[in-house]
Amino acid sequence: MSVVQRLTGLHWREQGPIVLVGMGHGATHWLLGTFYILLPFIARQLELSYTETGLLVSAVHISSFGTNLFSGLVVDVTGRRVPILVASLSIGAMAMGGFGTANGVLSLLPLVVVIGCTNNLWHPAAISYLSRRFPETRGYALSIHALGANSGDALAPLAIGAALLWLSWTQAAMAACVPTLVVALILFVALPRSTSQSQQGASAGDAGSTGANEGMSLAAYWRGLTALVRDRAVLSLCLVAALRTMTQAGLLAFLPLYLSNDLGAGPLYLGAALAAMQASGVVAAPIAGAWSDRIGRRPIVLAGLSASTVVVASLVLIGSAEVFVVGLSVLGFVLFAVRPVIHSWMMDLTPPNLGGSATSLMFGSQAMLATAAPIIGGLIADTWGLVSVFYFLAGGLLAANLALVLLPLSTKAKTAAT
Repeated sequence: MSVVQRLTGLHWREQGPIVLVGMGHGATHWLLGTFYILLPFIARQLELSYTETGLLVSAVHISSFGTNLFSGLVVDVTGRRVPILVASLSIGAMAMGGFGTANGVLSLLPLVVVIGCTNNLWHPAAISYLSRRFPETRGYALSIHALGANSGDALAPLAIGAALLWLSWTQAAMAACVPTLVVALILFVALPRSTSQSQQGASAGDAGSTGANEGMSLAAYWRGLTALVRDRAVLSLCLVAALRTMTQAGLLAFLPLYLSNDLGAGPLYLGAALAAMQASGVVAAPIAGAWSDRIGRRPIVLAGLSASTVVVASLVLIGSAEVFVVGLSVLGFVLFAVRPVIHSWMMDLTPPNLGGSATSLMFGSQAMLATAAPIIGGLIADTWGLVSVFYFLAGGLLAANLALVLLPLSTKAKTAAT
């Protein structure tokens, strides 16, 4: 048994689909990371208040929530997960390229909405694809998916932060769409359409014979969905995920503003600081995911949320920009370690044929609170200053800890779906 197989439960030859989907997830977060690093420059050029800037960020989450209303149904009923993944990346890349033509909030807003749609069109297809294909190593597979997200979030601030030394924010946005289109093409050509491990040789050419067999009837879908939304464990985990994501959304919106406005960070330093937080998540995700396959999901989630609460509340006590970056690295490790474990836990609770809808339910819950976080945070910042926003976000994590305590102990899929 190789070292890779001993640590992950999979031979390295079996990990191609995991790597490809993780790379695609990285591309969606590359787009989001680009948007967040551009945000201070957009706000400065368009003379936006903190509240207006928060509303622009909330547009991403509002469109994400709207996408969740139909994306899970489309994924579970059609079973065509890979074409949906490719379409998600393609429309997101075109929207980012359109930033170059924007000359005001009204022209920018619909493009931001499309980027929000991209992110939550991706998740139901990707998470259910990996969960069905790798049921015994689900935690590890979804941790690589999360690692891709952290990689995209880490690379975007570094690359775009450096590009902003020479390019305008509109030019940087146009350049950022190219890598995403390349990744979409790679997935279209190389990612197997089937989620059955017995058909690992199935490639793009087999799209018509495999993807269509993994759907379900509308009647079966509605029966399963009704049972899903009545499951206390599923709803409790949705609340935990939503509170954690609310804090993450607030941090992504207000950390660049705090670093730029309060600590005086320039574009390159700003990018490096945000990249440090995401890079820690790159390290943490596979460790947490593989470990959760062995000891269970609950201990990992509880430890990560508890540590994140303490770190977020402590960040504002740091007066040095250099030490602040160290704090962000610690925060990234504990906050992003939790994400793939929560996703794996949800798939544990859900029948395989409802994986897309369970993901939509979870991400819809996340989008609702993530939409509120930038708006509330903007109002708090305009009234009491940016420092107060971090206490609000720490309170969100504390509430997630309390919700986790109330989560039933069972991790078995109980919802009927036939």
